[in-house]
Amino acid sequence: MIRVVLADDHKLVRMGLRVLIDREDDMTVTGEAPDGQAALELLRRDRPDILLLDLRMPGMDGLETLRKITPDPDLGQTQVIVVTTFEIDQYVFEALQAGAAGFILKDTAPDELVRAIRVVARGEALLSPSVTHRVVSMFKRQVAPTAAPVGGLDELTERERQMVAWVTTGYSNEEIAKELVVSPATVRTHVSRAMVKLHARSRAQLVVFAMRAGLTLDR
Repeated sequence: MIRVVLADDHKLVRMGLRVLIDREDDMTVTGEAPDGQAALELLRRDRPDILLLDLRMPGMDGLETLRKITPDPDLGQTQVIVVTTFEIDQYVFEALQAGAAGFILKDTAPDELVRAIRVVARGEALLSPSVTHRVVSMFKRQVAPTAAPVGGLDELTERERQMVAWVTTGYSNEEIAKELVVSPATVRTHVSRAMVKLHARSRAQLVVFAMRAGLTLDR
């Protein structure tokens, strides 16, 4: 059972999400929060698998909430999906840097929202190739060359560096495996080891770290 917490300041939005999620056999909403502080309390109490997090909330907003979740070892098992009204903006980009597993739009079709929760619960990134390319473009425009270096980069093997570069294309493990003529399990192993060495909370954050380190692959 995938356990989900909802954080949004609009009660009607939370109600709609709860109805949608609770009707699925493999997931359930364990709690709702109208702001970031309440969301953190729920995460510590319920230890859910997924947090659907609105970025724009009064008091502690979504971005500040995410920045408190990421470094907290007690909250490491919860993956965060940012819910936003904008496809790509500065808040979304900063959320990915802070460790969000991906994002969905508030007008996303119900079946796509459910699919997104399952994707992230499996440990995959909720970033399509087209969205990843736009994130890369935004990164190149807005991040200074003097940005802090990525820790653990020297520990990567050449194969792990290659896999990290492929992750920045937005391809799934299966798609990368097909391109490199290897098994998906091989790709998954190298990507997982790279995430551990780079201390990436999610596959989406690994994309950001790869861009900061210059490990990109133009497709």
